[in-house]
Amino acid sequence: MRGLSDIKEKYIHLQTHLGEAPGPREDHSPADARRDGQDMRTEREPTEREPSEKEAKGKDTRRQIVEVAERLFRQLGFQKTTVADIARELRMSPANVYRFFGAKSEINAAVCMDLLGKIEAEAGKIVVSRGTALQRMRNLVAAVEKAHYKEYMFDRKLHELIEAAMTENWTIMREHNHRMIGMLEQIVASGMAAGEFHPGDAALAARLVNTACIRFWHPRLMAEYEQEPEPTLDHMLDFCLAALVRVPV
Repeated sequence: MRGLSDIKEKYIHLQTHLGEAPGPREDHSPADARRDGQDMRTEREPTEREPSEKEAKGKDTRRQIVEVAERLFRQLGFQKTTVADIARELRMSPANVYRFFGAKSEINAAVCMDLLGKIEAEAGKIVVSRGTALQRMRNLVAAVEKAHYKEYMFDRKLHELIEAAMTENWTIMREHNHRMIGMLEQIVASGMAAGEFHPGDAALAARLVNTACIRFWHPRLMAEYEQEPEPTLDHMLDFCLAALVRVPV
């Protein structure tokens, strides 16, 4: 038994020599223990996690894939462009492209989102711009029509992508339409609040304006009515705004 006591004494001496942190003190109150625990957690847990170098590199690669895909879509059309074509331009394997996009359809959607995002950004600026609700309504609808027409006239292959998204009712297109109607609603609501428009259901009025002007926004309808001079966009807006504008008594 003397050997066991010697080992125990040596162990205690070694702990003391190495300066081992003491255990919880018996004289600590429960509040002290909780505070000590909170301090330790605060030291361990960062307040904000910054993206790692790997994550940043991954985002850059995704961005490059979308940019190359858009360029090829303009040249070949989105249906004829393959993942192998995109990978070849980026000097990577198709398998590497699939690490970032699970299917070609996801690349199609990403390119379409970029195009629609530019339209939404321009529309958002008009919503918060100065001027009457009537002026902002005209400016917003005209800006969207101009953006679609520009794509249709100069990049018809790329415009086919937007047409497919509309015709096939892609999720990103439904979300885009929802946001665009929301912007129209903001303008209508501000016009009603200012006494410029008749009081009423701003959400319904926005949907009605959107439906009336769809012929100037939908790629297929733009193509079908390209040779039809009337009604013009101004005619349609005059019609819609006549129902909204409050005539002074």
